[in-house]
Amino acid sequence: METFRDNTSSIRESLILDSIADGVFTVDRNWNITSFNRAAEEITGWSREDAMGMSCSDIFHSSICGKNCAIAESLYSGKPVANRSITIRNSQGEKVPISISAAPLTDHEGNIIGGVETFRDLTAITSLRQQLSQKYTFDAIISKSAAMQRLFNILPEIARSPSTVLILGESGTGKELVARALYNASERKDKPFVVVNCAALPETLLESELFGYKAGAFTDARKDKIGRFAAAEGGTLFLDEIGDIPGAVQVKLLRVLQEKVYEPLGSNTPVKADVRIITATNRNLQALVKEGAFRDDLFYRLNVVKINLPPLRERKEDIPLLIDHFIKKYSAQQGKDIVGISSGALAILMRYDYPGNIRELENIVEYSFILCEGGYIQPQHLPEPFAAGFEQPASRAVQDDGPQTLEEIEKQAIILSLERNRWRKMATCRELAISKDTLRRKIERYGIHNPLTGEAEQEE
Repeated sequence: METFRDNTSSIRESLILDSIADGVFTVDRNWNITSFNRAAEEITGWSREDAMGMSCSDIFHSSICGKNCAIAESLYSGKPVANRSITIRNSQGEKVPISISAAPLTDHEGNIIGGVETFRDLTAITSLRQQLSQKYTFDAIISKSAAMQRLFNILPEIARSPSTVLILGESGTGKELVARALYNASERKDKPFVVVNCAALPETLLESELFGYKAGAFTDARKDKIGRFAAAEGGTLFLDEIGDIPGAVQVKLLRVLQEKVYEPLGSNTPVKADVRIITATNRNLQALVKEGAFRDDLFYRLNVVKINLPPLRERKEDIPLLIDHFIKKYSAQQGKDIVGISSGALAILMRYDYPGNIRELENIVEYSFILCEGGYIQPQHLPEPFAAGFEQPASRAVQDDGPQTLEEIEKQAIILSLERNRWRKMATCRELAISKDTLRRKIERYGIHNPLTGEAEQEE
């Protein structure tokens, strides 16, 4: 007796699965792999023969194996799970970033008999994001705005100079990051970098902290103590909130800048200071000089090299880059597999003015990590009032809530810049630091049109 079966259907299904560029595999209710296509072989490094019958966790070693497993979630809920970004380990033990979607498999009666998962290799996209980040990075500072890019160009020269630097900017704009970047790029990088917050210390304590004291200089001064100038000898001293130092300390600081010497409390012997001074403030020093609250001679001594940091509301094209940076930072710290932000959530954050600047944006991302289990940060993961929908009208750049590609981020940045500049091309080119021809090509490529005129042709 001879039996035979028509395999045309199964062969056709196998050919279809192998022609798909994304990896596809299925599991039964015991998590054993029942099918494994060619793309899955290429991404994971496992052959179909070796993978069949194995537990999916033994093949993928995913960062969400266990309670956060996407295919398990789809099996238990009976609903599909889409666009969750994770990392797996291939057959060589190397980490591979992928984007996955999962759904339950049912029989003809509707009973769940297993699950199917598709996954896409994000290695190329991750590499492009890293290259983009490097292009717009100086030390620990991240920005693609024209003003900050000009600053990046001159920071190495400023770092090599021994001159005193005054960094101006609103609270939260990253003044200490700039100070550290100057230190790291200077010839003094192997020497100490000492930070003093002048606003956090009272007058008497600030003076002793800066210049030190001798035993017996005041009650309880039982032994000598070196100050921050001595601790920073040969290196760099960063005086944050310099606009808040009292008058008596201003006089002593002026002497250090003029003569490179100072006297510890209780001593009449001058001490030489080989220290580069970097200062910062969020206050208007010129206004303080006019009010008599800040010495004009000290101001001019500090104002040798001045760096103005723009607030985040004036460099909104940096928001996607900064969010991506903070997501990587907190993913590493908290061990969560969150790799991006949805376009809907990003659009909400792009419309906010950030009175707390970059520090406030970082706090928003950190809060989102509390509510987001993995994948992409969605609008509902944002703190109030963002989670309920920001009150300002939605931008035309808003798309869906799915993951963003680099092209989508670039398109959104161009649209938002055009809207801010009332569709004036030259102003947009200056803001984005690109040529007019480049802007024209990108407008044509992305099909961007002025909603009022149907095109973006208004000139300055």
